[in-house]
Amino acid sequence: MFKPPGLITFITAGDPNIRATLEFMLALDKYVDVIELGIPFSDPMADGRVIQKANYRALKAKTRVKDVFQTVRNFRKSSDTPVVIMTYYNPVYRMGVERFVGDARESGVDGLIVVDLPLEEAGEYLNTCKKHDMKTIFLAAPNTSNYRLKMIDKASSGFIYLISLYGTTGARDKLSDLAFDLLDRAKKICSKPLAVGFGVSKPEHARELISAGADGVVVGSALVEIIERFGEDAVSEIEEKARELKHAMIRD
Repeated sequence: MFKPPGLITFITAGDPNIRATLEFMLALDKYVDVIELGIPFSDPMADGRVIQKANYRALKAKTRVKDVFQTVRNFRKSSDTPVVIMTYYNPVYRMGVERFVGDARESGVDGLIVVDLPLEEAGEYLNTCKKHDMKTIFLAAPNTSNYRLKMIDKASSGFIYLISLYGTTGARDKLSDLAFDLLDRAKKICSKPLAVGFGVSKPEHARELISAGADGVVVGSALVEIIERFGEDAVSEIEEKARELKHAMIRD
């Protein structure tokens, strides 16, 4: 899905409105390897304050799943950069797994992250994604067992999303040692690419993780904070942040 070192950036679709989302995607596209779009949800339990507020703004702007898919279609007119949708299971369930995955793939989505879908209950979802050639991405936390890491590796066809800490998303000043411990353990067990997220916000964070052997990093809250500050006018600020992050990751 991406060539290491990969920069994966997250923004909430529809924040502050769906028109701005497309502009942000085109700005990010100059430097990033994968764009992750969050479908706004009323109870984003994995997300910290910054992304929770972004979900609220997007829902207030009346952003719907169909709007997110249409934005990907519009983005596809200009770019073939992979797009991953991050969602909770409720929107998938309400639309129906077949329709959700099929419509997402038709719109140009390359991969899906369903944050709260356990592996044990993902059979229909996995079969449907395989049918539509949709990449699957599952998350692993610092307390994920080695046995479960093997299961996640088998179920993930895109990459494995390593959560760098306990708790919710949000920019941190310093990376936790847990991130490096999990990365080291996963590298010994998993065959799929490993991307580290949650708390990754600074160029030096990205550089440290890539140097430690991560195939990619995921940066979200730091970008969403920029959107919170600048609204529709965040395009140049977002682009500059992506440039700084990508340049920091390039190996000598």
